Amino acid sequence: MRYLRFFLMAWAVTVSSLSFAQKNAVYQRYIDQYQEAAIDQMRRYHIPASITLAQALLESGAGQSYLATRANNHFGIKVGIDWDGPYVKRDDDQKAERFRKYKNVEESYEDHSRFLQQNRYRSLFDLNPLDYKAWARGLKACGYATSPTYAHRLITIIETYELNDLDEDRLGLKKKKKYVEPDFSAYRTRHSVIKVNDRQCVVLRSGDTWDALAKELKISKKKLLKLNEVDEDFMPPAGTNIFLEKKAKKAEAKYKDTWHKVKEGESMYSICQFYGIQLSALYKMNFKDDTYIPMAGDLLKVR
Repeated sequence: MRYLRFFLMAWAVTVSSLSFAQKNAVYQRYIDQYQEAAIDQMRRYHIPASITLAQALLESGAGQSYLATRANNHFGIKVGIDWDGPYVKRDDDQKAERFRKYKNVEESYEDHSRFLQQNRYRSLFDLNPLDYKAWARGLKACGYATSPTYAHRLITIIETYELNDLDEDRLGLKKKKKYVEPDFSAYRTRHSVIKVNDRQCVVLRSGDTWDALAKELKISKKKLLKLNEVDEDFMPPAGTNIFLEKKAKKAEAKYKDTWHKVKEGESMYSICQFYGIQLSALYKMNFKDDTYIPMAGDLLKVR
């Protein structure tokens, strides 16, 4: 079928290990080079830029595959009955199959978008172009690829490299709401409201309780617990930042090239509260799950 069997074997380990290793530098260079081409296709054809780029990464091995290097073919599209242009031969489902050859990579991206205009893919365009998961599953359901894990692989790439950020506001479908910062200053008594990672928070004091904090700051206890990702029966130690706004997915920009060295007694939770980042995001960016317990000396990415 369209997705090259020989490529599946060569890149299966790379793609399946994306959740357990740091970001692939080759993938990131490819993204930096071709993200504008994917965004341009989204504006013109309403295909999520994240989907286009993830497919290109997966099917071309980030531009390193035979078809990509010899034919500028980044999507493994075969000749078909409607193609009268140049081609190259490559073994796939059968020996010496013909694959389209393009003058440049941009032409490959354009042809990929046109390829999806076929009737068999018509249902995709009823989907929200900001819903990359639905598109990934829809491509598989329409028969774009034979691999049973194709949709999962696309979603993994998109989430690992945050490609869904490329989809935002490209079609004017998701209008950004003007952010009005909640004002907690009028409610503070014992605690001073400070900012960590551009999020308002207070520093926990000895003797504080969730009920007392909620009452003092006029915020529901349920919301306070949710914002700080804790259960009611857990009270962090004094000195912990307690956030009054939703935490970010990564630390401030100044930590871009900095690793956090775990100190004795630190936990994933205490680290995420220190930097003002979501606990799930901290696990994800370090390719860990909730069974991981940091040890003194461990190095963790926070951005």
